[in-house]
Amino acid sequence: MMPPAVSEWSNLILRWIHVLAGIFWIGQTYYFTKLEGRMALDEEEAKKSGRLPQVWLVHSGSFSLVEKQSSPKAVPAKFYWFRWEALVTWISGFLLLGLLYYSGGLLLDDSVSSIGMGAGVAIGLGTLFLGFTVYEGIWRSPLGRMPLLAGTICYFLVVALAYALTHLISGRAAYIHIGALFGTIMAANVWMGILPATRKMLVAIREGKPIDQKMSERAKNRTIHNTYMTVPLIFLMISNHFPTATYGADYNWLILSILVLAGAVSAKFIYKAS
Repeated sequence: MMPPAVSEWSNLILRWIHVLAGIFWIGQTYYFTKLEGRMALDEEEAKKSGRLPQVWLVHSGSFSLVEKQSSPKAVPAKFYWFRWEALVTWISGFLLLGLLYYSGGLLLDDSVSSIGMGAGVAIGLGTLFLGFTVYEGIWRSPLGRMPLLAGTICYFLVVALAYALTHLISGRAAYIHIGALFGTIMAANVWMGILPATRKMLVAIREGKPIDQKMSERAKNRTIHNTYMTVPLIFLMISNHFPTATYGADYNWLILSILVLAGAVSAKFIYKAS
């Protein structure tokens, strides 16, 4: 057993890192979502004027002009990549999961089921990694070309997962693990989807070859997925502070399902409003 003082300090430091990195990551996601939305509004005017779509920004007493280049003829040697925030958020979150649930006694609830700790940990880890595998399989299959259908299937799989988890592990752990699944998918989208596609696009530009627009579209779609998952993810992460209203309720799986849907719909409106 970890000494209480060490456990508490570890919890505090990991939460601080997790929240701070998450703020940077989510802030950047919505900044670029807003930027893309404003660029789209300028597309028509840019064509008429024979220029690139652009957005003027003002912040801290200075003005900046951002232009959208879908197929640049040349690129600089150095880029600022938005990637480490996602990785640090995921790693710190995973360490917190281990500290609080896999070794901290919050994973199981005898009133829910009588499974052992080994089985509980296997269920928790399986939720993250098998959940991501199923998500990836759906969106890489022909279903991925039908976003509404694929999204609906994913949602009902989340509902089924919520029901199963709340009948196997503690309600609090079930909520956190579905939130952690969303976070795992989002981080994997950055590192396994968006970044590799962008690197291939850069290689094509430097070699004077045309950019594969399918690759660009796939990266953009994964960014949209992350945008839609952000709002329900934040709800699930803070739900442990409100046990009566969320994981402690009789129909906790149904509450989770409704609020995940409400969060995704809210994120859609935020995305459209950008």
